[in-house]
Amino acid sequence: MKKGFRRAGLTVLVFAATLAAGCGRNEQATEAPRPVWVVQPQAAGSGALAFAGEVHAREESPLSFRIGGKLVRRLVDAGARVEQGQVLAELDPADQDLQARAAQAQLAAAEAEATRAKADLDRYAKLVEQQLVSRSAYEAQKTAYEAAASQARVARAQYEVSRNQAGYAELRAPRAGVIASRQAEAGQVVGAGQTIFVLAADGGREVAIDLPEDRIREFKVGDAARVELWNTPGRQLPGRIREIAAAADPQTRSFAARVALDDFAQGEVELGQSARVYLAQGAAADGGLQVPLSALQRGDKGEAAVWVVREGRAVRVPVDAGRFGSETVPVSGKGLQAGDWIVAAGGHLLREGEPVAPVDRDNRPVAAAAAPAKAD
Repeated sequence: MKKGFRRAGLTVLVFAATLAAGCGRNEQATEAPRPVWVVQPQAAGSGALAFAGEVHAREESPLSFRIGGKLVRRLVDAGARVEQGQVLAELDPADQDLQARAAQAQLAAAEAEATRAKADLDRYAKLVEQQLVSRSAYEAQKTAYEAAASQARVARAQYEVSRNQAGYAELRAPRAGVIASRQAEAGQVVGAGQTIFVLAADGGREVAIDLPEDRIREFKVGDAARVELWNTPGRQLPGRIREIAAAADPQTRSFAARVALDDFAQGEVELGQSARVYLAQGAAADGGLQVPLSALQRGDKGEAAVWVVREGRAVRVPVDAGRFGSETVPVSGKGLQAGDWIVAAGGHLLREGEPVAPVDRDNRPVAAAAAPAKAD
């Protein structure tokens, strides 16, 4: 009796194990593919690096008074358009007027002294002809006249300088443009050479950017660039690198650069606009490939790899990684081809052979990546 129960129990256990194994196979067979974002690698050096920048005038001039004084009138504000010769601000002219009057009085006195010395010289000239005075007395009078004439010339020069300084009490625009910034206010006492306004002159417009120190050798003056304004995404304006700083900024360790816009694009930008500048990578690759930084995975021992979608499954492919860029990294390896579809994000969640559903950036299925490989 007990043997019968034992046989029946064994039969039930075997049946349950078989049923469980069958269910496991069915669950494995029906495992839902994991959606993954895929991209194809690009030829190294074919991409473009993007840099944030701001639109500036090609010529930006700090404007200041040539003399110091109290700022009594400010006639324009930031953003105002000005013409060449237009008065922008005025200093209190009282002190300059007094100095000009004092210089004028000194000039009058010096000229009067020179006139008197000339009359004495003429008189001595007649007396020496009549031998009523010695020749040495005449020469002394001639020297006195020349000194008085020199003093008159000095006084006239000082008067001209004082008169010019009276005119320096007005700050005028050296050329037409737009006031980019204002750095002083009426009532403020300013010194000679202190910036009052910054004038953005009419003419060329360019974008100021900073180039990273580790890639500075990849760019040179004259390289082509594309400029995309933040308020017009998708539309790119042509330009070229006009200048690159000779030394890196000591704080940011980056090189300041200016990208000049082509002539026909000048009227489409405004001062201060934010922009993104795209520059082609200068270091061309020797047949290598580059992938997004997010696609590169590291193993337990630091080895680099990428996930490639083949026949609808994730396959880990070892690669050798090059120098990291701002958005991409060059890779090379025997198992990676230019036509492969690699997982651009979320690779740390995958496992070898896992079924995946490849999609693009807009979450649309990528049929070419999911299709089985064709037989040769």
